[in-house]
Amino acid sequence: MSGADRTDGLRIAQLTNEYPPHVYGGAGVHIEYLSRELARADGGAHRVQVLCFGGQRSEDGPLHVRGVEPGCGFEVQDPRHARLLDALVRDLAMVGLVQAPQIVHCHTWYAHLAGSLARPLTGARLVLTTHSLEPHRPWKVEQLGSAYHVTTWIERTAYRNADGVVAVSHAMKADVRELYGVEPDRIRVIHNGIDPDEYRPRRDPELLRRLGVDPELPIVLFVGRITRQKGILHLVRAIRYLRPGLQVVLCAGAPDTPGIGAEMKALVDEARRDAADPVVWIPEMLPKAEVIALYSHASVFVCPSVYEPFGIINLEAMACETPVVASAVGGIPEIVVPGVTGTLVPIEPEGGGSVEPRDPEAFSRALAAAVNELMDAPERRAEMGRAARERVLAHFSWRAIAAQTLDFYRELLSRPGEAR
Repeated sequence: MSGADRTDGLRIAQLTNEYPPHVYGGAGVHIEYLSRELARADGGAHRVQVLCFGGQRSEDGPLHVRGVEPGCGFEVQDPRHARLLDALVRDLAMVGLVQAPQIVHCHTWYAHLAGSLARPLTGARLVLTTHSLEPHRPWKVEQLGSAYHVTTWIERTAYRNADGVVAVSHAMKADVRELYGVEPDRIRVIHNGIDPDEYRPRRDPELLRRLGVDPELPIVLFVGRITRQKGILHLVRAIRYLRPGLQVVLCAGAPDTPGIGAEMKALVDEARRDAADPVVWIPEMLPKAEVIALYSHASVFVCPSVYEPFGIINLEAMACETPVVASAVGGIPEIVVPGVTGTLVPIEPEGGGSVEPRDPEAFSRALAAAVNELMDAPERRAEMGRAARERVLAHFSWRAIAAQTLDFYRELLSRPGEAR
């Protein structure tokens, strides 16, 4: 395949588990906006086919979306294996549906097998985006059982076969090189982004009241899934150390397992018994407009993740002029500027393959101390909020990210094809 001129239309296939309306994490947000901007780029010259898990089907100019469903069930040795087998069947369906692509771009292990098969079958270049890496998520054994070892094998195989890798942060580039030995010239750092016209300050006191939140009280906000990766249990344990007069709002649903869901409930119940101030738990993933209202009213947004390749959630809060208190892990230090847009809290990992903090109690205390410090400085918080949105506008536009991604595609197409 020869190189493509900037004005030539490319045939791009995006393979993903998540795509609207089935979005539960950062990868789903990423593919929604990236595919849209790729289809708009260069006057709509590029054909973008999205193959995803579900029943979606739509066409919007050059953007074609097709969901795939398994169509059959399996007996399983362990109920936790069902998700793996379901993904493998959908991957095979994707391989049959992909339409003469030049680029096959896969997102998370769910679609990696499809990309690895489509590459030799179609002659396309295979690109992967590092939304996360399985070896750094050992707690997934709780969710997948021994199928976790298969997902890790799929991921390792895909990275060793990929023509190009998009690392969403410099930290992820280092991880890809360390874990899978990917050569530096096959990796391009392209950050995630956000639509600042959509994510901007929009206050709605009545909506907050309907959600059980008092808009008159200062809000310490968390938004995300109930998973060990997001560190929400550490934040709940930190509530006892927060200064009086703060309202904690946990917009948290979709627990990874019944076990972590029960653990979350027990900790929230304990926090409510011990706290003099409200602890509001909204146990569902809210519509985007409602989440934006929560961001806009929050005094501080907290991201206590123990593993975070990038952290789009921090961009969302920052775009709504909310300062961030976040763990200093993964790609977060490439988003949050300490003392300017928020505060970073160091986390010393336990080691031995675990990214959980060595001293969980000390980490929870440090989260609370960082929140307390900002809550005691309202003028500084307001200044940080303004600086946070300015940083988003300057560095994290999806349009610019799509342009960088197209440049990477063209570079890969200009290189001689290699058998892997």
